[in-house]
Amino acid sequence: MKIGVIGDDFTGSSDIALTLAQGGMNTVQYVRTPSVPAATNVEAGIISLKSRSCAVEVAVNDSLEALSWLLEQGCEQIIFKYCSTFDSTPEGNIGPVIDALVDALDTKDAVLVCPAFPATGRTIYQGHLFVFDTLLSESGMQNHPITPMTDSDLRRWLGHQTSVPVGHLPLNELRDGKASEQLTKEVSAGRQYIVADAVADSDLIKLAEATQGCKLLTGGSGIAIGLPKLYGKTSSDQAHWRGETGPTLALSGSCSSTTLSQVQHHVQQGGAHQAIDIAALLSGQVTPSDVVEWAKAQSTLPLVSTSDTPDNVKALQQSHGAEHVASTIEQFFGQVAVLALENNFKSLICAGGETSGAIVQALNLEALEIGPMIDPGVPALRISGKAVTIALKSGNFGALDFFEKANKVLSA
Repeated sequence: MKIGVIGDDFTGSSDIALTLAQGGMNTVQYVRTPSVPAATNVEAGIISLKSRSCAVEVAVNDSLEALSWLLEQGCEQIIFKYCSTFDSTPEGNIGPVIDALVDALDTKDAVLVCPAFPATGRTIYQGHLFVFDTLLSESGMQNHPITPMTDSDLRRWLGHQTSVPVGHLPLNELRDGKASEQLTKEVSAGRQYIVADAVADSDLIKLAEATQGCKLLTGGSGIAIGLPKLYGKTSSDQAHWRGETGPTLALSGSCSSTTLSQVQHHVQQGGAHQAIDIAALLSGQVTPSDVVEWAKAQSTLPLVSTSDTPDNVKALQQSHGAEHVASTIEQFFGQVAVLALENNFKSLICAGGETSGAIVQALNLEALEIGPMIDPGVPALRISGKAVTIALKSGNFGALDFFEKANKVLSA
């Protein structure tokens, strides 16, 4: 294994797995840290964790366990993969995990901090993260129910989470071919963690070249765009993919504006939709078995969602407790997914990072095979060893017709 990735959620892990697989690397996405060695032909291993919004101590311990296994497989370079919108709070978890990985690797190299993903509109300029032409803090992410991003300056935000001074690699230095020189200067000045500007895929390729040999990279999936070529690989079209014959079920717990629009589009196009009233779910009036029975009776792609506006979600959290609301919804989706496969559904479409994580854990999956891209950042996946396909979509990703696209790719 050449490249090892520690992903802080399941959707983001499949996102970077797609990037590496498209670059020509034999890539496997593992669900949690494996207990046995990887197959000898695996070149890039992605360990999916559910550490984005858990307690800092848990996130650090899980990440260190993943690091230990990846190093045992012979990985030459480690990537800590987090969301392209840098989802975290002032207390963590990104900074503490980087601190722990740096200590464990005993590295003095520059540590790149770059969640840019231009294909989905995430760019970094002057150290600030943009979503298309809007600052992150004005993009809607400031209303995220779990990790509200109220500051677009990544240097300042990461500075809340770590005692290590945070540096900056400006875009002009990168494009003038001075990246390596600038990184060395920042490290010499005591700023080992370096937020790097990037507004195009070509910038990310330059960053990969400038950090060749560095033990640790951190960022979004875009950070891996230039890596396969450095290991002698060329792009792959993944022509071996085939879907599965049988019904598909879509499950959405994301409250992002992107997913809300996708749900609305699905309904407008005549798709079957059951909107779950969260208050009714909390009181036990909605059961997973009822939902699956409803889905079995539909003639079009059935979509089940708890997706709601941020204001409504906040009101429910205030009334019932944020943790109770979140755990109830996650448990519900996990049970629905298990029942769906027991009732011969062959494909699952999962929208939302927390939703996807809950479903993957409930299904007790071990590994996922990487298929073709559905939309930028979202691959089709096959559950290893089973005739079941699945898509794990970050809430902010995907075109308006994502659910329909995913159904076509996942199905035979």
